[in-house]
Amino acid sequence: MWKTKGALMSSGMIASKSVRKKAFELYDRHAHLPIVDYHCHLPPSRLADNAPFRDLSELWIEGDHYKWRAMRIAGESEAVCTGSALPRQRFDAWARTLAQMAGSPMQAWSRLELRQTFGIEEPLIPSTAERIWTRANEMLASDDFRPRQILKRAGFEHLCTTDDPADCLDHHRSLSADPLPPFKVVPTFRPDAALCLGSSQEMRQWLLRLEAASGLSIDSLGTFLSALRNRYEQFHDLGCRVSDHGLERCYSAPCTDADASRIFDSLISGASEPCADDLERWRSWFMCRVAEWNTEFEWTMMLHLGARRNNNTRILSSYGLDAGCDSIGDSPQGEKLVAFLDQLDCAGKLPKMILFNSNPRDTLMFATIAGSFFEEGIRGKVQHGPPWWFLDQAFGIEEHLNAQISVGVLATFVGMVTDSRSFLSSARHDYFRQLVSLRLAQDLESGVLDSGQVDVDGLCRALFYTNAKYFFNW
Repeated sequence: MWKTKGALMSSGMIASKSVRKKAFELYDRHAHLPIVDYHCHLPPSRLADNAPFRDLSELWIEGDHYKWRAMRIAGESEAVCTGSALPRQRFDAWARTLAQMAGSPMQAWSRLELRQTFGIEEPLIPSTAERIWTRANEMLASDDFRPRQILKRAGFEHLCTTDDPADCLDHHRSLSADPLPPFKVVPTFRPDAALCLGSSQEMRQWLLRLEAASGLSIDSLGTFLSALRNRYEQFHDLGCRVSDHGLERCYSAPCTDADASRIFDSLISGASEPCADDLERWRSWFMCRVAEWNTEFEWTMMLHLGARRNNNTRILSSYGLDAGCDSIGDSPQGEKLVAFLDQLDCAGKLPKMILFNSNPRDTLMFATIAGSFFEEGIRGKVQHGPPWWFLDQAFGIEEHLNAQISVGVLATFVGMVTDSRSFLSSARHDYFRQLVSLRLAQDLESGVLDSGQVDVDGLCRALFYTNAKYFFNW
């Protein structure tokens, strides 16, 4: 793994030269640690076929809604984001945009990505764009820069993709059958479509896909659960140990099996759209069933809560989902989340949990909720998940560390994720490691952290690598 220091210099944390020196030394001692990335959105098909990238635009810009969002704000055309612009036009638009993003984490990420992947030290601005484009594309023509080779050199040891229960698993089977895999790739079970978060028509279309994937006909709640359980067990056989759920908020309404059956029948009949109360009951019932399966199979359950998605109807209509027009949501989180966790805990069906908050106002609240649910012998059974989406930058990471230090047990924290569709996003792990090193160096310098009481190197190894392996039993 490359040793880089760019993120420390772009951090929002103020530090003296002596603190920065200690931070660099602390980081350098742990830069070699492998990456356990338990949540990303890399396509399994691209990992399986390992086809070379056409050019730097395909690798770095296409599909990256973080970059699209920034380019739109900077006044670039939609053509260079989701439209028909040529690859070089997209790249030049990104160079123009990046030069305007003073102090942005995306400047730090981009420096790390260019340096780690291509050995390119100069920053991307319009005057360097031609040189960087030419040099990177020459390297991408080599077999050493295919998708799996890039991730192997970046240090990945374990990687979890995000997969719908109705998705084809052939690519994962191919990856699993590789006798000498460069790193482990496993699916994550993401059954959001079952919650009817859009229209019931969309859910019925998804059920047809689930029928095809499972080979089972679905005409009742019982046959639906059989089909979904069939897929759940196939995911398990391929090494999946995580279910993932992207929700505006949790659901915790009482719902009997009879009520769930009635509501499901109305959903698949298409006679009318279910009322809000029935949807609340159905979603609550379904999430409890998945949690029970997770407990049975010893999986972890991840709740990504609080994002507001697809704000821009025009872009949603022309491009679709994941176009960069999402935002932080303002749904109340605490009451429903606690009720959901408590219901499972009282029933003895609470699996390991990771709680991701989207709104920074909820950071301390989520940390205290996580600490309210526990099990003897399990370190941090319910985790306050890492800074996510709009919070995975210096200020969000600092606030997350503050919450962990103030009301949690920092040494049990499960560590960072990329949460990305980019093959260069290992830089986010590096960015996180550098910022944590800086924070620990500050606390050592100020005396808040006593090196005689805390094994700082052991703490870094735990936060950067070993806690994730322990938590997921990898």
